[in-house]
Amino acid sequence: MNLRIVLLAAAAATLAACATAPKPLQGSFTPVNPRDSVAAPQVGAPVRWGGRIISTTPAQNSTCFQLVSRPLSGTGRPLSSAPDATDGRFIACRAGFYDPAVFTEGREVTFVGRIEGYESTRIGEYDYQLPRMAADVVYLWPEVREVDVVYPYYRDPFYWGPRWGWWGW
Repeated sequence: MNLRIVLLAAAAATLAACATAPKPLQGSFTPVNPRDSVAAPQVGAPVRWGGRIISTTPAQNSTCFQLVSRPLSGTGRPLSSAPDATDGRFIACRAGFYDPAVFTEGREVTFVGRIEGYESTRIGEYDYQLPRMAADVVYLWPEVREVDVVYPYYRDPFYWGPRWGWWGW
């Protein structure tokens, strides 16, 4: 009985280790999403936010990304299982050049950094307040492609059906 409990605990620990975030995304962060950070400003708070890119804008010394925020999984990847779930929008800026041809609209990215401030933008006719993050880490997730696996039809030449062997074709 005790061996069974020990084995179950070891299996649970092994499976839990498989769901950890990549090293650059690990750490302790303020549990606030972009929408909540606008309602109760928290400038300077360390955060880990992610989502889908809306736009990538390179400047002379930095690149800024505007994203639709998504809840993150245990690995830090934005959840795609609920495509309509959103935590608002945010802007993340990082020093250096990030190519808009790679960081295209719709790609999933996770950022680690601090809330730097807030800026107003216009989305259609709506004035929208966006939190702005000074990103220390930009983690572009690989694209997930779904494929259909089609198995070819195979007939065993030695099938013992109504006719035997090759003559059964």
